[in-house]
Amino acid sequence: MQEILIINTGGTFNKKYNPLKGKLLVPKDSLALEEVLKYFYNLNYKIVNIIHKDSLDMNDDDRQKIVDVIKESSCQKIIIIHGTDTMDKTALFLEKRIADKCIILTGAMVPFSIDFVEATANISTAIGYILNCQAQGIYISMHGLVDIHNRVFKNREIGVFQAIL
Repeated sequence: MQEILIINTGGTFNKKYNPLKGKLLVPKDSLALEEVLKYFYNLNYKIVNIIHKDSLDMNDDDRQKIVDVIKESSCQKIIIIHGTDTMDKTALFLEKRIADKCIILTGAMVPFSIDFVEATANISTAIGYILNCQAQGIYISMHGLVDIHNRVFKNREIGVFQAIL
């Protein structure tokens, strides 16, 4: 079974409430992701934790770290857990630098620690798609939709990802 590389960069998917600071923070672990993945009994994967930021705080140096991890990996199929606010910017950055792999960006608009349903659905959809994907490219998987990254957008007025028609 082919190994899937899962790059965990932080984002809302991973956020936890810190009662001492009174706000949601991005932890430096992958506990939320591991909680979902424990039910994928037949999945061969490796998790790499990097960046640990809200995507609004990410910059091109952070995006280059993602590129470097992908290029160093022999895996042809990669899932990136990423914040939803700049997922499109990272997808475009990756498209310009990586052409020979299948890469899916996913995340959540509600932290797994608050409500596990959306985060679980999004990563599950990404896993199901990537296991059957034969094409190279950069995809986004959110809210039951998986498509090439430039055909998906975050509709900020209604708070969901949609296809560009």
